[in-house]
This record gives sequence, structure tokens and C-alpha cells, in this order.
Amino acid sequence: MSAVLRAEKARLQVGALPLRFSEDGSAEILLVTTRTTKRWTIPKGWPIKGLKAHEAAAREAQEEAGVVGKVRKRPVGKYLYWKRMADDAILCRVKVFQLTVEKRLEDWPERDERRQQWFKLGDAADLVGEAGLGALLRSLKVS
Repeated sequence: MSAVLRAEKARLQVGALPLRFSEDGSAEILLVTTRTTKRWTIPKGWPIKGLKAHEAAAREAQEEAGVVGKVRKRPVGKYLYWKRMADDAILCRVKVFQLTVEKRLEDWPERDERRQQWFKLGDAADLVGEAGLGALLRSLKVS
């Protein structure tokens, strides 16, 4: 099957790009580890019925990383990756929405299941386990 056909059949996910900005304007991204393989990634998941894509991405950031903030309604990009399942892998297309972090929560649903850490964008691009996400992070112009 060609890459184009596979991409058309990819299952949609939504992801949050949790950012904070220092006084000099430089951005840092909050990465989380996956629950099973412990690879670095962004908070992401399946669309949530009743929520718009950007709202679902913000919910994932709150559940997986314990952050809330202002989420943009338009995606900053998208990427493809293979999601590892128990006995298979499925191709997913992730729409990524920028979330400017305004608050870190004391407690959140997946606090004990994932590590999280702030990184400079360039460092994060080198650390993430998905090549498409790394390429997206390298190409970002955030503000």
C-alpha cells in the first residue's frame, strides 16, 4: 500500500503543544512520556465526542501533563506516526494545537503514570520518539 493511501486511512488524534515563554521570548515545551514505552511525546489522544478538536487537545494536556491554558483554535501542524497497540500498530494523523500554559495543577489523572519535563524546542525535537513530531517541532515558529 502506498504512503498516500495509508495516510488517507490514518486515524485522527488531537495533540497539545504545551508552551511557556521566558521574559526574553524564548519558548519551552512540556513533553510527557508515553505510558507503555516511556518515549517522550506531546499530550495527545482520540477526539472526544462533544468537544471541538482544540478543546479535546486541551483536555489531553490537562489529563496527561497537568497543565491548563489558552489553546489556539487552529492547528499549528500535523504529523503521522504508528501507534503501538497490544498486538499491532495503527497509523495515526495527529492535529497539533498550541496551548500557552497559564497554570500547572497540583494533581491530575495521569500524574503517576508519566514523567514530564520542560525542554527547549530544538532539544525536544531531538528527544521525541516520533520522527514526524520531531520534524514538526523543528519547523515551528511559535509566538
